[in-house]
Amino acid sequence: MFTGIVEELGEVTAVELLGDAPDGAEGAAAHSARFRLRGPVVTEDAKHGDSIAVNGVCLTVVDTADGEFTADVMAETLNRSSLGALTTGSRVNLERPMALGGRLGGHLVQGHVDGTGTVLERTPAENWEIVKISLPDGLARYVVEKGSITVDGISLTVVDAGGDFFTVSLIPTTLALTTLGIKQPGDPVNLEVDVLAKYVERLLGAGAGTAGAAAALTAEAAR
Repeated sequence: MFTGIVEELGEVTAVELLGDAPDGAEGAAAHSARFRLRGPVVTEDAKHGDSIAVNGVCLTVVDTADGEFTADVMAETLNRSSLGALTTGSRVNLERPMALGGRLGGHLVQGHVDGTGTVLERTPAENWEIVKISLPDGLARYVVEKGSITVDGISLTVVDAGGDFFTVSLIPTTLALTTLGIKQPGDPVNLEVDVLAKYVERLLGAGAGTAGAAAALTAEAAR
C-alpha cells in the first residue's frame, strides 16, 4: 500500500525485452521486460521481494546494487500502463510502501493502475499550474471534484471532473520533484482511482441486487 507521495525522481537505466511473446503477438508490449532503475533513496533499505511504485505501478524488487534496482514487468502490466513506453533515460516517480504507524500524507494507493490517460492541456499561473488530463471510458464515475486520484503515482486532488477529463492544480514542489513537471500535451500517464469508491459501488450494486430479489419474492408470494 502506498500514499501517492513521491519520494524520488528516478531514472530508467536499462530496459531488456524478454523473448516470451505469445504466438501472433506484436510490439514491445507483447513481451515482458526487465527494468533497471536508479533511485538511491528508495533503494537504501530495499531488498529482494520488496515493492516499489514506479509511476504508480507496484513492482517487485529483484535485486539492488549501487543505488539501482531491477524489476520484472509482465506483458499485462506493459499493456495496461504507460510503462511500456519507458526507455533508457526516462524519468520516473518512485515511492516505497507506507510503513504501518507512519503518516498517511496522501490517500490509500494500491499501485494497481486502472487505466491510462493523456495530458491534454497545461495552463501555467503565477504560483501553480493547471493540468487537464483525459479519462478513459469507465473511470469518470469514480472521479469527483475535491476527490483524490493518483496520476503516475502522485496523490492529487481533483479540481474539475468532466465526463471524459479532469483537472488538477500543481504546486511548485510537485512540478519540481515529479515527472508532471516535464509531461507535455500528448504524453500518457497512469491513473488509479480511489479504491474506496470502487468498493462502495460494488457493495451498493450487491445491495440493489439483493433488494430486487427480495422484492420479486415478495410480489410472487402476494399472488
